[in-house]
Amino acid sequence: MGQMIELVAKDHFKNVAYVARPSGKAKGAVVVLQEIFGVNAHIKAVADGYAKEGYLAIAPAMFTRNKADVDLGYQPDDMKAGVALKAAIEGLPQPGALPDIQAAVDWAAHECNGKVGVVGYCWGGLLTWRAACLVDGVSAAASYYGGGMTFEPALSLKSKAPTIAHFAEKDQHITLESVEAFKARHPEVAVYLYDADHGFNCDHRGAYEGKAATQALERTLAFFSEKLA
Repeated sequence: MGQMIELVAKDHFKNVAYVARPSGKAKGAVVVLQEIFGVNAHIKAVADGYAKEGYLAIAPAMFTRNKADVDLGYQPDDMKAGVALKAAIEGLPQPGALPDIQAAVDWAAHECNGKVGVVGYCWGGLLTWRAACLVDGVSAAASYYGGGMTFEPALSLKSKAPTIAHFAEKDQHITLESVEAFKARHPEVAVYLYDADHGFNCDHRGAYEGKAATQALERTLAFFSEKLA
């Protein structure tokens, strides 16, 4: 369904992104932010899913400033490689890779002539929170189990866009105590908890939990339908 395009950030860095288009006129756009495994088959499928729901979907390759064409699986070696790539991007001088998200938002807004939402998973969930707080032109943000967003310094950021956040009760990476701290600091964010583990939305992983994934998607689509109209 989709195709790869080139994006150029304001600092002139050239990146690529996977784009999936709806069959008719787009009712808005959704920027899909990857896990630590790159823009792989799962992330492309997520973008395709939003396109089927009527949105122009774009998934920028968030590792390109360190390594291009990252497409990992979910085996231990893939996890190790993804963690290292994430660390390399997180270690970039500020604003890091945020210009690549800004470029995707700007492209999507121009292309669909409408509002833009952001959704992201794991590391992409953290990037989604940062985008809601720091990227211009974001009309709604939906974060899934964003590792790091419940701790400083991300905890002290202030969202400029309506935001919802999905977390898992069995997540060993994001404690329930830290989720409660996030809720207390950010009462404006709708926080949802699921009887699931980290990565529950990814049907390519053993942690996939269909009931939780379906409920989270329904909430996200309803949220985008309201905020991106």
